[in-house]
Amino acid sequence: MNRVQSEIHVWGTVVYIECSSSTTSEAQLHQGIAQVKTYCEHVDEVFSTYKESSIVSQLRRGEIAIEDCEQEVREVWDLCAHLKYLSDGAFDPWAVKGGFDPSGLVKGWAADHCADLLVAAGAQHVQVNAAGDLALRGGFLDPADGLVKPWKIGVVNPDNRLEVLKTFDIVDGAIATSGTYERGAHIIDPYSGMIAIGAKSATVVGPNGAYADALATALMVAGQEGSKWFTQLELTEFFVWVIERHENTAWSL
Repeated sequence: MNRVQSEIHVWGTVVYIECSSSTTSEAQLHQGIAQVKTYCEHVDEVFSTYKESSIVSQLRRGEIAIEDCEQEVREVWDLCAHLKYLSDGAFDPWAVKGGFDPSGLVKGWAADHCADLLVAAGAQHVQVNAAGDLALRGGFLDPADGLVKPWKIGVVNPDNRLEVLKTFDIVDGAIATSGTYERGAHIIDPYSGMIAIGAKSATVVGPNGAYADALATALMVAGQEGSKWFTQLELTEFFVWVIERHENTAWSL
């Protein structure tokens, strides 16, 4: 069994990769990681709101129209519009200073693409961790007994990073957690224009990284009011775990 780990410094954070395969050489796995690095850098050039030359920055300045953008930009734009609809506007990339900002969805979306690139390169077991947005494929091959087990993903206490409050077992899928972990209080409530106060931490698990990322962001805004979104047929495969902001309690769906 060949196993490779790597860290890619991009998007203002670190993308951690772990992949393994019994049928693919270590060199091939490294080639897959090199492809992922190139892709992550491409995503930054296209979607960054901090780079003046990015396509999203040009969109925000009104220099180009969405109709004139490449397919991947239009895909993310349409996904953002759909998640805005599914979340009753709690996720709204247009309700921010400076215009369209898809940052609350792109990391989860891109992590899925990274995981798929690694699978295409021959990896059988994949974890891509983009600072709280994870894409997982094929489970974890435990070197101790040679058995494939679910990836165990822990959610830490937003007030104590050393304490794991809950663990999720995932073979294939995505998990996204939003909170004050890396960037402090940074999520804007699109209804008020103020910092979101709906939840202290929100975790969403499901089959799609873009959806999980956006919905975790939206739950930071809506808190328990957002539980109603998951009665929609399209979201029935998603699991939610939220830490309340003003009480030492959590709720789940």
